[in-house]
Amino acid sequence: MLALPLMLTACEWFTDFKRQPSIWTWEPVKDTLTPSRGNPQMSVPTTGTAVAGFQVSYGAFPATIDSMASLRNPTPASDSSLANVRKYFQINCSVCHGERAMGDGPATKFGMPGINLTMDMTKGRTDGYIFGMIRNGRGLMPPYNRIEEMDRWDIINYLRALEGVNGKTVEVGPLAAPGVTGDKVPGPTRMGPNVPAPFFKPRNLLIR
Repeated sequence: MLALPLMLTACEWFTDFKRQPSIWTWEPVKDTLTPSRGNPQMSVPTTGTAVAGFQVSYGAFPATIDSMASLRNPTPASDSSLANVRKYFQINCSVCHGERAMGDGPATKFGMPGINLTMDMTKGRTDGYIFGMIRNGRGLMPPYNRIEEMDRWDIINYLRALEGVNGKTVEVGPLAAPGVTGDKVPGPTRMGPNVPAPFFKPRNLLIR
């Protein structure tokens, strides 16, 4: 009977979720050097940005977008660029502009005006101007700043191929059936650092 209290105190009979596994944002899992989680979307990129918010606002105004018209596309229209961005175009753009950017997307069946991006007027727009349209939005087009900056330039390369102005041929249409994930949907963010900060100390190293 005297040993019974000692045996009972060695066990936890009531679990209230105070002690459960948890992982810090940059904490590596087990013996790997890869952090378990990366930065969230809209993180500040370590490589800089073409137009920062303090330089040009995110307002959907014609003059604001015109101010970005002189930006030069830093991404060449390579095969990897065009292959990477097809999913971004089909997910974000084709719903209004159509799979071939001819303004016949499914949203037009519900009253959305069909905006054809293969017309001469759009062909005459600079890459920087289209970048600004994706970044800020304008008129009926909402801002698509959720598309990260490197992918926006890829989208412009893809659009130029659909317009037939860069000599490239691209595949069109969805990459897979609805619900398929993996490499058929955008992956984790590529903005911000991809290694822990040098001063970071995992929790298991702090408790000794």
